[in-house]
This record gives sequence, C-alpha cells and structure tokens, in this order.
Amino acid sequence: MMIHSLDLPPSDAEVDAWLEVLSAAGAADLPQLPAPSRAEVAGRLCVPPVRGRPVLWVAEHGAGVAALLLLTEKGNTHTAFLDVLTVRPQERRRGVGTALWERVRGELLAEGRTSVAALVDLGGPGQAFAESVGFDNVLSMGWYEQELPAVGPAPVPATPGYEFHTWHGLVPDAWAPAAAAVRGAMEDAPIGDMDERIQVWTAQRLHALQQLIIDRGGEVITVAAVTGAGEVAAYTELVLLDPTGPRALQNDTVVGAAHRGHGLGRAVKLRMVAEAARRYPRLRRIATTVADENTPMRAVNEALGYRRERDVAIFQLTL
Repeated sequence: MMIHSLDLPPSDAEVDAWLEVLSAAGAADLPQLPAPSRAEVAGRLCVPPVRGRPVLWVAEHGAGVAALLLLTEKGNTHTAFLDVLTVRPQERRRGVGTALWERVRGELLAEGRTSVAALVDLGGPGQAFAESVGFDNVLSMGWYEQELPAVGPAPVPATPGYEFHTWHGLVPDAWAPAAAAVRGAMEDAPIGDMDERIQVWTAQRLHALQQLIIDRGGEVITVAAVTGAGEVAAYTELVLLDPTGPRALQNDTVVGAAHRGHGLGRAVKLRMVAEAARRYPRLRRIATTVADENTPMRAVNEALGYRRERDVAIFQLTL
C-alpha cells in the first residue's frame, strides 16, 4: 500500500478527495451526524494551526487519510496529536489503516516524539484500531448536543453584580487580558493522564486561536460576565466552523474560582443560545465535549437540555 505525503496547502482536488473519505466513513460509522462541509475541511487542511506543525498523508486511490499535528508549544515538543486516521469503509481490513499508522509512527520517531494522543469514538472501529496498535484510554468523555428551542431560549436568571458582554470575532483588546486570565481557571478541569501540558493563557494566545477559526472561514462568539471592577468572572465561546451549516461547537465555558456558585455558567450559556438563535437562523444544534469527571459542568449542561450523544475518549500511546 503506497502512502503519499501531501504538500501544504493541498490542492482543491486533494481537499475534495479528503472530504470524500471523511464523508464515506462518517456515513458508515456515525450516520446520525451531518457530513462535514467542504468549507470546514478546506479550512482545516489549508490554514495551518498555531499550536504545531501539521503533516498530511493519503493512501493510494484515496483509500484513507491521516493528519498528524506535531505540537510546537513550549513544554509540548515531546508529544503530538493524531487528528485524523480514517479509511473508507469498503477499503477496511486490507492493511490501509496499518500502512497509514506506520507512516505516522515513523514521523513521530523521526521527530523525537515520545507520545501521541487522539480523540476516539468508543465502541466503533476507531477504538478497536487504536487499541490494536497500543493506545490506551486516558480520559473518558462524552459528546453532548443541545437542540435549539423552537419557541426561543429560556429566560436568563438574574445575576446581581455582573454585566454581560457579547463579542463577535476576536475578544476586544481592552478585554483580552482579563478574558485570558479567567481562562486559566480551566487548569482545574480534569485531564486524566494526558501527556500534553497545559499552556499559560495570555491575550496573544487567546487572539491567535480565535484568529485561526476566522482564517479558516469560521466565526466565533464570546459571551462574558464581568464585574464592575473590569474582571471577567465567566465566559463561554461558540465556534461555527461553517457559519452556513446547522451545527456549532460550544467551546470552553469557564467560571473563575472566586465567582462560582452564582449561576454564571448557566447564565452565559443561555445568553449564548439566544444570540446564536438570533444570528444564525439555520443553526439547529450545539455540540460540546465534557469529561466524565467534570461533574459540575455536566450538571450545568443537563439543566440546559444537553443530551449525551455518544461516548468518546482521549487515547494516548507512549512510544
């Protein structure tokens, strides 16, 4: 089985071939989910991430694809993230996945990486393959989905002492340091036995990650609860990888330690739902991942109507 490396950025034909593989695999493995849009796939392939260096491979005749992210952030140059390793359903059990993995493994060893992680759907072919090559589950999670209410969002509870701001695109420069500071509160979120080290949040890092979404053709909205002293007490971020599509991703929701217990997590999420419904009439679902150990956020999501859509986990392999 011949495996070819793709130049960056890939050509339009290579993007189309990549999309065909993902769509075919998704239809077989996760038929309840909408197929990825071309805009979303092209954005991810053609605009490099800020966290590391991507490497792309395709099997001959378009039988499968793989994407590896070699992390370059401080403290994480020992590890990597396997973003994609997907084989067309009709090409499985013919050595395609193994051939792709051998190229990935060779790249990891050549780069001196000692571990690699991947987000894996549980109970399907991805888990079976990951375990067969030595990956272990280091953080159990769930994908949760919320249907946008047809009759309008629920009323936002009163939160005395806090005002709410909604920002489209980059968080304004004046608020970026405060937003980055509260994002650091995620350091107490469960990460299991992941080898990747948590990065220090700065205004520059926050802007870089939001700009990446925009550069890839997506949109980002932030809703924040702020104090009279100018502190960001809580915030939530919504990402639309394809603003014309029916599905959005609920990114991080964070409440600063000193402001917990006031219902701010629920309040910012409810305001986000109202803003999303108003701004994107074609939007139907909001999805998010939550670690099984994160009991407080699971409780907030359950109260807002999120339902567990499927089980996933971070799997990790030590080289």
